[in-house]
Amino acid sequence: MHLAYNAGRIISYAVAGALAGALGAASLTLDGQAPVRLALYLLANLMLVALGLYLLGVTRALAFTERAGQHLWRLIQPLTRRFLPARTVVQAFPLGLLWGWLPCGLVYSALATALSAGSPGRGALLMLAFGLGTLPNLLLAGILLARLNEFVRRPAVRIASGLLVLGFGIYGLIGLMRMLHWF
Repeated sequence: MHLAYNAGRIISYAVAGALAGALGAASLTLDGQAPVRLALYLLANLMLVALGLYLLGVTRALAFTERAGQHLWRLIQPLTRRFLPARTVVQAFPLGLLWGWLPCGLVYSALATALSAGSPGRGALLMLAFGLGTLPNLLLAGILLARLNEFVRRPAVRIASGLLVLGFGIYGLIGLMRMLHWF
């Protein structure tokens, strides 16, 4: 059941990544592609920095993205009732497909990166990788929720996660400065 639910969730992430990748690719067909590419790259890395700071508990900067996603979720959420409570794989998979659209700042920060992927296929692959990367923790959460919750709430785990993601964002911003010859 947990695998079916998560498979549905990850497929939704891949679809969202394909849409973001298509939107990003479409923006690259505009005249003067370099500024658009740089803007998408900047957005993706600023989202990673915000995610890192969010995981560190420094800011709730990603909360606005979750509020923005509430509009879509209000349309999708009533459809989940049909599959609740999920007692079979046949209920768990479509529930995961729908639940993949739940507003989440972590997902949105990955989607910002999918915007700069350059194509729907690469955007989908990026979000597929993101979803697969979340799979071990979410499977564990589904099976051992109380123990995992205890572990994840430890300040050291949250700080390590936040510093790692923050580092990726800063590294990307340094790369952008090098591309622009500012550094």
